[in-house]
Amino acid sequence: MHLTFNSYYSLRYGTLPINELPPLAVEAGAEVALLADINNTTGTVDFVKACHKASIRPIAGVEFREGNRLLYTGIAENNQGFKELNDLLSRSNLQETPLPWPAPPLKNVLVVYPFGSRLAGEMAENEFTGVCTSDINRLQMSDYQKYPGKYIIHQPITFKDEKGYELHRYLRAIDNNILLSRLTPAMIAGSERMMMNLDSLKKIFANYPELIRNTERLTGRCSIDFDFRMIKNKKTFTGTAYDDRLLLEKLAADGLAYRYGKNNREAAARVRHELDIIDRLGFGAYFLITWDIIRYSMSRGFYHVGRGSGANSIVAYCLRITDVDPIELNLYFERFLNPKRSSPPDFDIDYSWKERDDVLDYIFKRYGRDHTALLGATSTFKGKSILRELGKVMGLPKAELDRLVDDPDNPLNQDDITRKIIGIGTQMTDFPNIRSIHAGGVLISEEPITCYTALDLPPKSMPVTQWDMYVAEDIRFEKLDILSQRGIGHIRDCVDIIKANHGISIDIHQVEKFKQDPKVKQQLRDGETNGCFYIESPAMRGLLKKLRCDNYLSLVAASSIIRPGVARSGMMREYIRRFHNPDGFDYIHPVMKEQLSETYGVMVYQEDVLKICHHFAGLDLADADVLRRAMSGKYRSRIEFQKIIDKFFDNCRVRGYSEEVTNEVWRQIESFAGYSFSKAHSASFAVESYQSLYLKSYFPVEFMVAVINNFGGFYQSWVYFNEARRCGASIELPCVNRGSYLNTLSGNTIYIGFVHISGLESSLAGTLLAEREQNGIFTDLYDFVERVHPEMEQLIILIRTGALRFTGLGKQQLLWEAHMLAGKKQPEPAIALFRQPVRQFNLPVLVHNPLEDAYDEIELLDFPVSMSYFDMLKTNFRGQIVARNLSASLGQTVKMTGVLVTIKYVRTIKNEIMHFATFFDCDGEFFDTVHFPDIARAFPFRGRGVYLLLGKVVEEFGFPSVEIIKMAKLPLLSDPRYL
Repeated sequence: MHLTFNSYYSLRYGTLPINELPPLAVEAGAEVALLADINNTTGTVDFVKACHKASIRPIAGVEFREGNRLLYTGIAENNQGFKELNDLLSRSNLQETPLPWPAPPLKNVLVVYPFGSRLAGEMAENEFTGVCTSDINRLQMSDYQKYPGKYIIHQPITFKDEKGYELHRYLRAIDNNILLSRLTPAMIAGSERMMMNLDSLKKIFANYPELIRNTERLTGRCSIDFDFRMIKNKKTFTGTAYDDRLLLEKLAADGLAYRYGKNNREAAARVRHELDIIDRLGFGAYFLITWDIIRYSMSRGFYHVGRGSGANSIVAYCLRITDVDPIELNLYFERFLNPKRSSPPDFDIDYSWKERDDVLDYIFKRYGRDHTALLGATSTFKGKSILRELGKVMGLPKAELDRLVDDPDNPLNQDDITRKIIGIGTQMTDFPNIRSIHAGGVLISEEPITCYTALDLPPKSMPVTQWDMYVAEDIRFEKLDILSQRGIGHIRDCVDIIKANHGISIDIHQVEKFKQDPKVKQQLRDGETNGCFYIESPAMRGLLKKLRCDNYLSLVAASSIIRPGVARSGMMREYIRRFHNPDGFDYIHPVMKEQLSETYGVMVYQEDVLKICHHFAGLDLADADVLRRAMSGKYRSRIEFQKIIDKFFDNCRVRGYSEEVTNEVWRQIESFAGYSFSKAHSASFAVESYQSLYLKSYFPVEFMVAVINNFGGFYQSWVYFNEARRCGASIELPCVNRGSYLNTLSGNTIYIGFVHISGLESSLAGTLLAEREQNGIFTDLYDFVERVHPEMEQLIILIRTGALRFTGLGKQQLLWEAHMLAGKKQPEPAIALFRQPVRQFNLPVLVHNPLEDAYDEIELLDFPVSMSYFDMLKTNFRGQIVARNLSASLGQTVKMTGVLVTIKYVRTIKNEIMHFATFFDCDGEFFDTVHFPDIARAFPFRGRGVYLLLGKVVEEFGFPSVEIIKMAKLPLLSDPRYL
């Protein structure tokens, strides 16, 4: 007989991890185990694998519930039955309809109803009543004697012991969002759902042998299994593998001529080599489907960036999936696809955030919703969120809850309640909490997706798998990552603005031309990269200057060594030092020189980890790849990972390396954990950076407008407005006659868009723009009010931002007249045949202080426009030097003033906090500061504003900064609106 389990994928209900279920079943004497989680099949694939390992037979099922009410349990007789269960769940989820009652006809599923919920005489052939231990006393009062064949034992196990039951109660309180003390019996599982062995279960039902026989007979015909070897993706693009190969060869040949000309033997040989591997491993359709998606998006005029390990492929380059030349960068294809690679490859395709959904819509319509799904993910209980959830259900006052979360070591937290919270929290850590969605993964399956999983419907209204990327990989799906980013959006918008403003068409894919452009090289070398994709942060601008970066290969390296792991390990600084002094260092081992001479013996890319693990430590490529993926957070088996680590050190000992050398090499490898980039990935980012750089170099104002309109850059919008001003733009306040919802450009004048006005309703902005488009510009305040009919609050916001300054009236007079107009009864919106004369009022002269405007602008637009922060200071002091004088002031202690732009908080080896900050001076020029821990404690930041800074000017590899000694925020002139 079998045992039935709820796992912890019965969210905020179950308490048992999947990998514990088969051992528990074996220990209890069962040879068969059924997983029936609540309204999901997330854990089924993992469950089947775990059962194989424990040598017991798995059965798949689903416990269907509507809220706290158990409707019925579906038990799949086979894989087709599993699909039927997934289809039933998916229909309910995707159509957002309740689960049906009773269960619909299901050909390959046994349906088990709770005891007493349905009469046996009304049941279909595949339907039964489940009896658990608490139901035995009611059997004699039921129709069991009349229909004994319709009853089976159904005893789900939700928790292992009393400790698990306690955890279950806390999870149920969290799920129902109530105090623990207010849980009702309907909300929690009964004590009969505690683990018991099979002999005990049979003894309880010893007086009902028919029940035992029924159960064994029915579940004896049930099983589930999956093929973990064959690729599950759509097998062909054209209909046959042979035609796929012919088409891929044709497309690669055309692309070869486009990328390299007609006589490049090296490129042609590599294309043939790759095509052979692609065909041998059966990935032709995967390449063609990706090409098809790119073809569609390019036909729509969408820009894309192909990146990730896929950029190692010359075939991908020839198909225009990527814009990275693997020959130029010496990228080897086997990093992307090789017979020993233990994981499937994937392409990462970035689109503008405004165009990604269109591409996804095409994919679903082109390949069918039954065969296409977005990849799911699982959010787990972690860290502070656990303490908050448990504190709430235990009724902790907010102050105590905040103290527990923010200061867990506080002595006041040492009581029975907080100890209980921490104890339960430890049990809950890493438990699944919410099913969510992967950032961009898309699966295109040969068989219907519901053969493997039920589907959820998130806000995007596209089906999502209930399991995550790890399960997809285990079952041999190769995902496509269709991602979005703001960088592509601002490139696309900038090209459109240039076309509109200057009539010039820019081919943004002429990256080779951009790489050689002198102006672009100078921009890169000077770190003039604000707004440019991936290279605009203070740390990156500093790195570019330190490396005197003015070429593609240096930028590719910089894009990777800026990552936290390399920087934190000290290898970023070592790389810069070796760059400046290539003959002034020794390689730690000859293998490092042999494999990493291009990067001065420093591991910069994921490929470097592969090389060193293989050539230095003797790991085979499959093990090295597992290690690389684990370092990137893409491998979940800690046991296998530890085995490979042990093998690394064992091999090094066998090879006679000193412990010091081995530990140092491992330290460098380990620093990559979670942060490393592949070289192809860095190269793809560098291509996009060059596109941004070219646009900023030649069309800086248009570029900054596009950056601001796409939001989402490293800095806040007000910083980009400052950058636009640096680039020669004039910034105008919003205007109801000249402006739009987003920022618009007229010559070199930027009109701030209505989207930036705090409190302004987007619906009013839309009405305003539609009215202006249909009936022309507004002539005065009365005309605006009569045509747009704004609420008084909204009208006041527009007046205070200066959006009605076209009237020639001051704010005070406009506000006065607005209130006078409000006193009149507003007519229903209609097209007037004749305009009614407006009564004129003679107002006294109203005093106006320009400082009021600046404070209004800060309140409503987030920064002053009509004057600068420096103009608002009580002092006229602007510093002894400005940013451009820093290099000439090395070693000097200087006073400077600057507007705080951004702060980076860093924890030192001693676990102290220090700061790196960026300011801009009165000319709008950036400069950087360092605040060591004692200074950071003594002189904390006080929010945005202008600061007086005293510090010593220092320089590292040609990049100046200021080591702060003292700092104070300077006071502004008082706000006259409140005087």
